[in-house]
Amino acid sequence: MPFLPVPSSPPAASRAGSAELPPLPAGTASPDRVLQFVQGTIDDLGTLLADVTFVVVDLETTGGSPKDSAITEIGAVKVRAGEVLGEFQTLVDPGREIPPYISVLTGITSMMVAAAPRIESVLPAFLEFARGTVLVAHNAPFDLGFLRAACEGSGIAWPAFASVDTAVLARRLLTRDEVPNCKLGTLAPFFSTSTQPCHRALDDARATVDVLHGLFERLGPLGVTSLEELTGLTRNVDPQRRRKRHLAESVPHGPGVYVFRGPRDEPLYVGTSADLRTRVRSYFTAGEQRSRMTEMVALAQRVEALLCAHDLEAAVRELRLIAEHKPRYNRRSRFPERALWVRLTDEPFPRLSVVRRVRPGAGSFLGPFPDRRAADAAVAAVHESLPLRQCTRRLSPTVFGTACALADMGRCGAPCTGAQSREEYASVAAVFRTAVECDPRDLVAPLLVRVERVAGEGRYEDAAVLRDRIAVLLRAVRRRQRLESLAAVPELVLARPDGSGGWKLSVVRRGRLVAAGVAVRGRSVRGHLADLRATAETPLGPEGELAASVDETELVLRWMEKPGTRLVDLTGTLASRTPGTGDYSEFLALVEAGRTERDPFADTRALGTTSRPDRIAPGRSPRDAERRGRAPARLASRT
Repeated sequence: MPFLPVPSSPPAASRAGSAELPPLPAGTASPDRVLQFVQGTIDDLGTLLADVTFVVVDLETTGGSPKDSAITEIGAVKVRAGEVLGEFQTLVDPGREIPPYISVLTGITSMMVAAAPRIESVLPAFLEFARGTVLVAHNAPFDLGFLRAACEGSGIAWPAFASVDTAVLARRLLTRDEVPNCKLGTLAPFFSTSTQPCHRALDDARATVDVLHGLFERLGPLGVTSLEELTGLTRNVDPQRRRKRHLAESVPHGPGVYVFRGPRDEPLYVGTSADLRTRVRSYFTAGEQRSRMTEMVALAQRVEALLCAHDLEAAVRELRLIAEHKPRYNRRSRFPERALWVRLTDEPFPRLSVVRRVRPGAGSFLGPFPDRRAADAAVAAVHESLPLRQCTRRLSPTVFGTACALADMGRCGAPCTGAQSREEYASVAAVFRTAVECDPRDLVAPLLVRVERVAGEGRYEDAAVLRDRIAVLLRAVRRRQRLESLAAVPELVLARPDGSGGWKLSVVRRGRLVAAGVAVRGRSVRGHLADLRATAETPLGPEGELAASVDETELVLRWMEKPGTRLVDLTGTLASRTPGTGDYSEFLALVEAGRTERDPFADTRALGTTSRPDRIAPGRSPRDAERRGRAPARLASRT
């Protein structure tokens, strides 16, 4: 057993939590030059990578989620010390039809798997093949998630496998100058793999083996030689971040809002949580991998916490703080004033325009839309259905001009030439107003007919574009009508059980949360509600209009529509417009399902490479540095 040199007097940074060594005898050299030798343990040495058996696994499935998809193929390669020990491959009958786009992607058809074994028959053989090994996968949460779900569905216990994700490992070891991203299709040519990935399980597993070995070559100069160092490589915590754990000491438990503040006490980031202390502490652990958050924590000087009555109040306060302070590290809801609306102007011959403000009496408004692309898609859908003019000049009922190309194409009634009277044009514009207010059928029906016709002609891409525009339009109409239903209510009181016999209470006026509280078990709800109303905020602005931002009102709507929410009291009328968009719910669901199926295997994690990774001195591993009382070195401090 080798002996490891240990300083006789550990540095100050490492004395806490370590045993004191016995004093040196008189006449010995100075403590900083004397080494005592203690026998190393197996734990100190770790398991050498050359002695570890890895099973590199890849799956093909019918979709992107184990909740509604199944495995169609398993491929695995067992390797140790660079040598292939065995391979495992089998098709699997998923018990359902394989979608056509999956068959195009993988080449696996329903006919191919018709005679294949079911997953409950395959799993025991695969688990025996992988027993006692470390599982490796590219985008491991996907593959291991499907395997765990299959074990659970088959009543088989999932063994406690250690795992390595080559996608995350590549992200830590490669720079953006070398590869633009860490997808398997990008890494395979970079490492010159002997097998090219082709969405077949065994071929992709073989390619991942070569990628794994290529990444291992990057570990040697960094001093990473053991399995423990490898698995800890992606979980290393930035020492600067670890040193700031004390910022969470004064944060209480409970629901609320937290604010990270910078050197000038400016808000850096605003967040919300059901347990403030637990959430804030997570920013100083390896669980937080977002590069923006790592940078934010490095700048933070203190954390301010605001306890709230319940989750709705916390979410609303978060929105308001973000909108007020616009913290640089928040991305969502920083600029609610940038929401876009489609306006039908108020003039003799109205037209559609995209605006940022809703002005009462200035026409009909549809929205809001999150970005210009969505607003333009809705405008294009309306123009596909209605011959509204698209020119921007103001038209006179008495002074006429010349027609444009749209009139020749039948896309406009040409009111500029007098070919269409003011009354005739008004009947066209009324279709849009009616759609926004209550009934979009006359607006949408011609578009759906055209989608069917275009698809029947084999122009599937054009049909898909028009279909998506219709979906954007319908979502905007639904959103507008939902917001108006709450804007018209002077006051309503909502209650939800708090899980311990009490009630979470929210007082809402014209879509704005004006008071929140909790009536604990044994306390009168009505009595507590009277106190809340007495201290509630009085919203400003005219009656019948929203008194809050669109995001806040939608938070209230979602809270109100959760199962178990009670309507305690109501002033005014809470009603939805009829017929509304209810008839198109199935259409919108199909469009949304189609969007998720276009790339069911997309990895939504941040797998970009690092531009400036830190280096570990050759011959010294992170565990060595930690044993010597130094902060463990990092491979990528800004990931």
